[in-house]
Amino acid sequence: MSARSLSDSFAMAEESPSDNDEIDSLPSTSTESFVSDDDDYDAQKEWEHSLEQLQLLLTMILVPFAGKYFGRKFAYWSWTRYMEWMHDVEINWTSKKTFKAAGAAEAAATL
Repeated sequence: MSARSLSDSFAMAEESPSDNDEIDSLPSTSTESFVSDDDDYDAQKEWEHSLEQLQLLLTMILVPFAGKYFGRKFAYWSWTRYMEWMHDVEINWTSKKTFKAAGAAEAAATL
């Protein structure tokens, strides 16, 4: 077995001058042409305003509604499990569709 040095185990590609020529030959654009355009600025402001409205919709309406709805579902589920385990009582919901609709209506009532 021949002893190989650490530098022999790595292959390092040398940059050829033609690679640098291709990069240097790309057209350069100034950032002033993008910033100075009023239409782009207005579109950016409108986009940010739309994102802010979406964030408000999520944080003020959808997340509290979903939390309240699923919180009630979990409370009823855990109450049913507790009653069956501790008191040996069987809980049956007569109509699951009505129960779900009532849960959604209760969750939306105070929003």
